Amino acid sequence: MDEETFEGTLVLEQLAEAGELDEFMEAVDADDLDRAVLLMRRANVDAETIAIVLAKMADPDGEH
Repeated sequence: MDEETFEGTLVLEQLAEAGELDEFMEAVDADDLDRAVLLMRRANVDAETIAIVLAKMADPDGEH
């Protein structure tokens, strides 16, 4: 998945299915990138998508 076709809801759906959504949202709010990566890996989010999510989290002008 490239950044142009990135759909955040798909990531959220995978996290919800894995039971990790609430903890992921807490990690995002705390800017805890390591925790967010761990939770996405547990939810079987692919590496390319994880990289996109991390870039969006690190962007000070981005919304998350």
